Amino acid sequence: MTERYDRLLSALREVALVNSVFFVVEWDEQVMMPPGGASHRAEQKAWLARTAHTRQTSAEFGDALSEAEVEQSAAPEGSEPRAVLRQARRAYDRAVKLPGSLVEEITRTTAHAHHAWVDARKHNDPAKFAPWLAKIVALKQQQAACLAKPGQAAYDVLVDEFEPGETTAHLDEIFGALRAPLVELVGKVMSSGRKVPSEILARDFDVDAQEALGREAAKALGYDFERGRLDVSVHPFSISLGPGDSRITTRYHANRFSDAFFGVLHETGHALYEQGLPGERYGTPLGEAASLGVHESQSRFWENLVGRSRSFWRFFYPKAQRAFPAALSGVSEDDFVAAVNGIRPSEIRVEADEATYNLHILLRFELEQALMTGALKADDVPAAWSDRLHGLLGVRPSTEGRGCLQDVHWSGGSLGYFPTYTLGNLFSAQLFEAAGRDLGDLDASFARGEFAPLREWLREKVHRHGQRYLPQELITLATGAPPSVEPLLAHLRRKAHEYYGV
Repeated sequence: MTERYDRLLSALREVALVNSVFFVVEWDEQVMMPPGGASHRAEQKAWLARTAHTRQTSAEFGDALSEAEVEQSAAPEGSEPRAVLRQARRAYDRAVKLPGSLVEEITRTTAHAHHAWVDARKHNDPAKFAPWLAKIVALKQQQAACLAKPGQAAYDVLVDEFEPGETTAHLDEIFGALRAPLVELVGKVMSSGRKVPSEILARDFDVDAQEALGREAAKALGYDFERGRLDVSVHPFSISLGPGDSRITTRYHANRFSDAFFGVLHETGHALYEQGLPGERYGTPLGEAASLGVHESQSRFWENLVGRSRSFWRFFYPKAQRAFPAALSGVSEDDFVAAVNGIRPSEIRVEADEATYNLHILLRFELEQALMTGALKADDVPAAWSDRLHGLLGVRPSTEGRGCLQDVHWSGGSLGYFPTYTLGNLFSAQLFEAAGRDLGDLDASFARGEFAPLREWLREKVHRHGQRYLPQELITLATGAPPSVEPLLAHLRRKAHEYYGV
């Protein structure tokens, strides 16, 4: 008998439908909405968030969950019902601890804060955003207080929202294992005396041609434009509105080729994950991504492990030359590949190379903890950001828009999210190693423009499982070993040796 379990599945899908409408208005807000609609949009989003929360915390939902647990109590531990019930119980137990008024207020505040961030970034004026950041931090502290177990730190609560089972202590271990080797590697590169021709990427690249090339690349990797679209936003993102509708955005700069192109590859990786989830499981945990860290592993996998490889450009560089005949005139494939793999300290996270990227994340990880404990105030973020960036990478932001205002995440209330980027980098390198063992010569496939075998490997090993496993379990099953920093460090050392001889 599955009558009670089926009732729970119906209740889960009703909540998912409300959330999907929320995502529609979220996408419209960042891509299409005129600025004058901001206040009304905030109310729409607050109402939708409250409605989804009310449904998920209702007595009817709770009864359906409890009755399904009783009905399925004899189901095998690794079965689909047990996985669904485990995740549904986790989400329900968290939701019922949060007052609906708090959920509504967080959504309303972050909707307004997003537009304040856009304005502050445009004018390089953090004072325009600081009051909103202070309010968001206060609301997230309230949220954490509602959800915390006895003795659990507020930041642990926020991290667990995005990466189930992850803790600040374990993240400290990961960053501790990465920090010294990365600082040493970057130092060796900077003192090597070698330079890659990065100026190639700052030439005049026609924006329309950039868009066309990005679309071609996304399609080559397997992004289905019949079930997705590519648009422009202030900060690139990927969003799934439900089965058959997974959208991506990027941003274009005529003199920064890498921004849009690798942004498209990055967001395509996210969208391929969404398009690879089992659509028939929509609305249930088995139709949702395992975690934000696993999600990020997919974007970094295609952006870096594939998209910056020499073999990818063996296939794709002739297309780039046809798209930009003037900008790439006389530029060899070797020089271009070296340029897209350059290593140098920079201000901007999304423009950072693979070797320095995780140091950008470490900066945010430390600042977020300080914000949540109250050790750092919103007004003091710009100075703290500049000092920590200088300490890690030896550079300071040239403007606040290229400093503490560069990321959209805090305006959306996503404190605790940034560490998942580093987890994604670890997972991606480990997955790529495993794929190479299973599939053989990936470079030969890339050089022929054959990406389907790798994509299908990911769908088999990662996508199809949804949330059947916890993130670390999923990576262990997919690769044959627990998550480790070593595959990533080995990859970065190989790259530094290839291009800088260190």
